[in-house]
Amino acid sequence: MHPAEAYILKQEEPYKTILLQLQSIIEAVAPNAELLYKWRIPFYYNNGIPLCFLNQSKDYVDLAFWHFDQLEKYSEYFVDANRKSIRSLRYRSVEDINDEIVVYVLQKQLKINTNPFKLILGKKKIKN
Repeated sequence: MHPAEAYILKQEEPYKTILLQLQSIIEAVAPNAELLYKWRIPFYYNNGIPLCFLNQSKDYVDLAFWHFDQLEKYSEYFVDANRKSIRSLRYRSVEDINDEIVVYVLQKQLKINTNPFKLILGKKKIKN
């Protein structure tokens, strides 16, 4: 079994159901996205560029994105958790998932289509 799929399937409920629901939305919006296992969590890459990642932590699941500063809508739903370059949509139950928000953010991320790691590393190089 693929390590990212194993990560999702080994989670306890309700987190497994949340992860599976998010996985189905991601794959519907970005059918060519590749599910990879990086830094011990599931990442989706599209055309070799990170799209988002999933992480079950404590009592929630994070669906995390970069480029949040380019979103015109739904910023009030994002959690920063003291992170500089990532924002998350956070879910404690499958009922918390708003498909419209997830689809919007995924579609915007696909249009942005810029590798966030190159942007982050580029900023660090400029500061030094």
